[in-house]
Amino acid sequence: MIRLSRAVIACASTTSLLMFASAVNAQNTQPVQSAQAANAVRLHAADQTFVNEGTQAVATQREAARLATSRSTDRDVKAFAEKVAADNGKLADALRAASPRGVDVPHNNPDTATLDSIRNLRGADFDKAYIEQVALGGEQKTLSAFQAEIASGRDDQLKGAARSALPVIQAQYAAAQELAKRKHLATQ
Repeated sequence: MIRLSRAVIACASTTSLLMFASAVNAQNTQPVQSAQAANAVRLHAADQTFVNEGTQAVATQREAARLATSRSTDRDVKAFAEKVAADNGKLADALRAASPRGVDVPHNNPDTATLDSIRNLRGADFDKAYIEQVALGGEQKTLSAFQAEIASGRDDQLKGAARSALPVIQAQYAAAQELAKRKHLATQ
């Protein structure tokens, strides 16, 4: 007859219990993971593009406007930038609120290349670059993203948010064109 020590029996018992607990835990987590996957929202490609591009365009406009308030020497440029920063903060909040539950909406994802292109400029050089690259070019990108969502998006809440925001973006673009004319810069 084989005699086992109490330590060997205790170790074998503990190992068996741990293996049993692991198996039970694995079985219990699979339904939870499946339920979470079933509840995950899948957006149409146009809606997902809008969430990504729309939030980036709005964040880029807002961050560039913040730079303009400190780097510009022109009161017209500063006034335009202050209005854009305030408006786009509200637009970003509206986009997050309109996004379906479970959709990851980037919080602050500005286009760093655009910001880097104006970050080290000051005075008149900053004003020219800001008006041409951000106020005109950036507003045009933002306008395009919102118009594309209205035309081809499938999520009613996102389309509604884009429709609500469109007049604000159109007004910003018109103001950017007017600002460019006053500063004798080419308008787009």
